[in-house]
Amino acid sequence: MKNRPRRLRANENIRRLSRETRLSVDSLIAPLFLIEGENIKNEISSLEGHFQFSPDRVCEEIENLLSKGINKILLFGIPKEKDCGGTGSYDDNGIIQQGILEIRKTFGDEIYIITDVCMCEYTSHGHCGILDGETVDNDKTLEILAKIAVSHAKAGSDMIAPSDMMDGRIKYIRKQLDKNDFKDTAILSYAVKYSSAFYGPFRDAVGSAPSFGDRKTYQMDYHNRKEGVKEALIDQDESADMIMVKPALSYLDVISDVAKNSLVPVVAYSVSGEYAMIKSAGKLNIVDEYSIMCETAVSIYRAGADILITYFAKELADAIKKGDIG
Repeated sequence: MKNRPRRLRANENIRRLSRETRLSVDSLIAPLFLIEGENIKNEISSLEGHFQFSPDRVCEEIENLLSKGINKILLFGIPKEKDCGGTGSYDDNGIIQQGILEIRKTFGDEIYIITDVCMCEYTSHGHCGILDGETVDNDKTLEILAKIAVSHAKAGSDMIAPSDMMDGRIKYIRKQLDKNDFKDTAILSYAVKYSSAFYGPFRDAVGSAPSFGDRKTYQMDYHNRKEGVKEALIDQDESADMIMVKPALSYLDVISDVAKNSLVPVVAYSVSGEYAMIKSAGKLNIVDEYSIMCETAVSIYRAGADILITYFAKELADAIKKGDIG
């Protein structure tokens, strides 16, 4: 025979040597949920193994992450009070701001802090911006998003991650960060964020489901593929330092397209519903949870992602170190 591809599958040594896709613990980001109060560690029922932490308890989980080699986190906040304008989101004593200060006090620059910038957790109506009747006003929302970003940067966030999907927000936020002398604060844009049913457990975790309507006027239609590249290139042009595609598993084609066209790192967010499905199927012994976790993670990187936000961060770090993936 002229070709025998099986030569490169003969044993574990040659399989590992000839792998096309390689994973690194350095590329993993762990989401964390902060809630106002003290001495709180509430398990999230729809996200097994994940918790809401008060600022004084979150460092316990960060110690666990560091022990696995994970030093990048994405913070989400759960405030005590909400209002129509989401004013708690940019309060300098807000939940995210408190959390950043506590983490910095304990770990300094050992932890790279990324903070989600959106209004849905802070508004009484659950939408991601300022309302005009029952419509989210894009341009009025930009002002609030910039206030949130600057407030997070003041507290010590390394990277701002706007997840709202308003048009023009990257340019607006970048301008305000620079104006306030945060030129080195990076921006990770949720550039390609689809209106998806996979967000259910997350919305339970932070109480962010909209009280009326849906988010289809600002989040993307999942029928569309080329639009993902369009959104990514717009945000790249507006100075996004990284581009995100969210969710991941049902959007591998979009991750691939964005990776081929983007000049900045591509981040995939394997969201709460993806995690919950794998955990549930594993508990029912329908699938091998560990193997499915590894296989799906590799598929996301194989599609073109450089970085992965995942609720399996600690487990994947262990799998990489064991050599099962990576």
